Amino acid sequence: MHTDRALQGAGTRPERKLSVPLLDSVYDPRVVVLSITVAVLASFVTLELARRVRGTDRLLAMCWCIGGGVVMGTGIWSMHFVGMQAFSLPIPLGYRVSTTLLSWCVALLVSMLALWIAGRERLSPGLHVCGAVVMGGGIMAMHYVGMAALEMAPGIQWDGRWVAASGVIAVGASAAALQLFFWTRRHTGWSARAYQFGAAVVMGLAISGMHYSGMAAAGFAAGSVCLSVDGVSGGYLVMIVSVATVLMLTITLVTSVFDTRMQATTTGLAQSLQRANERLQSANDELSRLAYRDALTGLPNRSYFETRLNQAVARIERLRGQPAASLAVLFIDLDGFKPINDSYGHAQGDLVLKAVAVRLRDALRAADTLARLGGDEFIVLVEDVAGAADCIQVVKRALASMGEPLLVSGQQIHLSCSIGVAIYPDAGAADRLIAHADAAMYEAKRSGGSTYVVYESAMNQGADQQVALYNDLVGAMERGELQLHYQPKVDPHTGRIRGVEALARWWHPTRGMVSPVAFIPVAERFGLINTLGAWVIDESCRQLSAWADEGLHMRVAINLSSHQLRQSDLAERVADTLALYQIEAVQLICEITESVAMEDTRVTQRAIDGLLAIGVQLSIDDFGTGYSSLSYLRQLRARQLKIDRSFIRDLATSSDARAVVDAVIRLAHALGMNVVAEGVEDTAQRDLLVDMGCDQLQGFLYAKPMPAADITHWAQGRDAERTVPFSDSTLADTLPG
Repeated sequence: MHTDRALQGAGTRPERKLSVPLLDSVYDPRVVVLSITVAVLASFVTLELARRVRGTDRLLAMCWCIGGGVVMGTGIWSMHFVGMQAFSLPIPLGYRVSTTLLSWCVALLVSMLALWIAGRERLSPGLHVCGAVVMGGGIMAMHYVGMAALEMAPGIQWDGRWVAASGVIAVGASAAALQLFFWTRRHTGWSARAYQFGAAVVMGLAISGMHYSGMAAAGFAAGSVCLSVDGVSGGYLVMIVSVATVLMLTITLVTSVFDTRMQATTTGLAQSLQRANERLQSANDELSRLAYRDALTGLPNRSYFETRLNQAVARIERLRGQPAASLAVLFIDLDGFKPINDSYGHAQGDLVLKAVAVRLRDALRAADTLARLGGDEFIVLVEDVAGAADCIQVVKRALASMGEPLLVSGQQIHLSCSIGVAIYPDAGAADRLIAHADAAMYEAKRSGGSTYVVYESAMNQGADQQVALYNDLVGAMERGELQLHYQPKVDPHTGRIRGVEALARWWHPTRGMVSPVAFIPVAERFGLINTLGAWVIDESCRQLSAWADEGLHMRVAINLSSHQLRQSDLAERVADTLALYQIEAVQLICEITESVAMEDTRVTQRAIDGLLAIGVQLSIDDFGTGYSSLSYLRQLRARQLKIDRSFIRDLATSSDARAVVDAVIRLAHALGMNVVAEGVEDTAQRDLLVDMGCDQLQGFLYAKPMPAADITHWAQGRDAERTVPFSDSTLADTLPG
C-alpha cells in the first residue's frame, strides 16, 4: 500500500506537494472585518495626507511627508498584522519580533515613497508606472517579510499562482492609489470628502485583497511546528494594536483636517488683509488725489501745480542747452466774471467756472498742466517748448477759446480772460515764476483785458516787494514776531464786555507795524494763509487756556479765510486744538465774511457743518458788503451777524445807512441771530444802535485792539482808564442763546 502511494506520488509533479496533508486554517470573520476597516481608514488618512505634502512651505511639506509616512505605513502594516492574527491553525502560533519590526519598517519606506510621489506637481506616465511597481513590490515585501516572522518547521509551502496574483493586486492597488492621489486634488469642499471616502473604500479593499491573496498562497504541512511560538501573539495584542492604530489614524486625520481649515482660515485672512490693503491703498490714493485737486472743477490745485513746476524746472536744468529746454507759466484771470457771479448767483457762477475749466483744458495741449488757484484764477504749466514763439501759440489758443460764448444752463455767457506769461529761464528764478506771471497778468488787465502780456524785468518792482514781504512773513512766523491783539465786544444794554475778537498783528524790526491789509493778501497769494490761520487758531486757544487759569472765562472770535474753509480736515484740526488746551467749543466763534460764505457754497457748507458739529459757533462778518442769498444765510445756521463798519461810519449822517442797519438788525433777529456792529467810534453811533436793538458793539469808542496782558489787567480792575466792566465769568452769560 505504501508502494502504491509512492508510485502515485512519483507519477505526478503538482506545484504544491498535495501528497503532503495540510493543516486546516481558520479565519476569524470579526478580525477580518476589523482588518478591512483599518485598511479603509488608513487609505482615507493617506489620501488626506496626500493633500498636505503639496504645500508651498517646503519644510512643512517635508514634515508632513515624514510624519505622514509613519502614520500611513503603520496603518497599512497594522492591517497586515491584524489580518494575520485573523488567521489561525490547530497549533499554537507566534511571530518573531525582529522580523515583524522589519516588515513595519518596509511599510514606512513604501508609504514615504507614495507620499513623495503624491507631492509632485503632476503624475507623468513614467512616474506612474515606476511608482506603482516599486510601491507594489514594497507592499509585497512587507507582507512576505511579515509572513517570514512566522517560523515553521517544515517551512511554509507557497502556491505560485496566488503569489503572482497577490503581486498583480499589489501593483494594481499601488497604481490606483497614485491615480486617486492626483484625482482627488481636483475637488474641494464636501464633494472632495465624498470622492475621498469612495476612493478610500476602493483602496482599502484592494489592499485587503492583496493581503488575503498572499495568505491564500501559504500552505502549512500537517505536523508542522511553529518555532516562533514564543514571539508576538495573542488576541489582546491584536485588540491593542487595532485600537492604537485606529486612534493614531483618527488623531492624524483630525490634525490634518484642522490644519487644512487653519490654512484655509489663514489664506482667507491673508486675502482679506490683501483686500483691505488694496482698499486702504485706494483710499490713500483717493485722499492724495483730493489733496491735490480743486473741489469745484476737479482740476489740480496750487499744491499739485507747484510740485509739477519744480519737477519741470529740474528737468530743464538737466537739458540746459538742448532744444525744447524751456517752459512757461501762464497766469489766467477771467475778465467780467464778478458781475456774472453777482447777477446770476454763486451756484450759476460755479457752473461757469466748471465750463471755463473744460474750455481751457480742451484748448491746451495734452502735455500742459492746468490748475485752478481759486476764485476765477487759473494757471498753466507749458512744457517742452523751444522758446517764446511756441508759448505764444498756446496762449493764443487759450484766448481764442475764451472768446467763444459759454453755454451754461441754457444761457450764453460771454467771458474773456487776461493772461500773464513768464518763460523760464528768461523770467528769472524758478521760485518767482508764478509771481512774475501774476505781475504780467495785471499788466494785461491794465491794458484792457482779453489779451496777454509776457513778463519783463520792468514789471519786477511790485513783484519784488511782494516776494520780499512774503519772505519776511515766513521769517516772522518762525521767529514768533506775530502777535494776536484782542478787541472787546460790549453789550450796550448791560454795559459789560461779552467777549473779544482776535486780530493778527505784525511788528517788523525795520518796517515797524505791518498792517494785516498788507500781509494777509500776500499770505493768500503765496499759499501761506493756511499756516497763518492754523497759528491764529492755536494761539487763540492757548490764550483762552491761560485766561482760564487766571479765572477769566471768555469767548474769542477768530476770522477764517476761504482757503481754510477748503481744507477737508478743518473741523478735525480745530477739535484737536480745543482738546489740546482743554477749551470748551462754545468759547470759540469762527467769523467768515459774507463773500466767503457765498463762495464755493458746497465746500463752505461742508466745512461749516463740521465746525457746528463739534460745537463751534459761526458768525457772518462784514455783512452787507457782498452778494447775499438770504435763504443760504439761513442754511448756514450762523448764530451771529456783524454789520460792516462802512454802514456804521455813515449811521449818524445818512438816513439810507440807518435804514439798512435797522433792516439788517430786524432780519437777523427774525432769523434767530444776534447782531454785532463793528467800527463804533462815537456816542451818537452807539445811541442809534442801542435804539435799534443791536446786541453787541465793537470799536474804538470802547477800546482799540490790545495785547492779551492788557485784557487781563482790564478784567482784574488794574487798569484805571478802563471803566467798562467784564460780564460775569460764566460761559452761559457770555453770549445769549
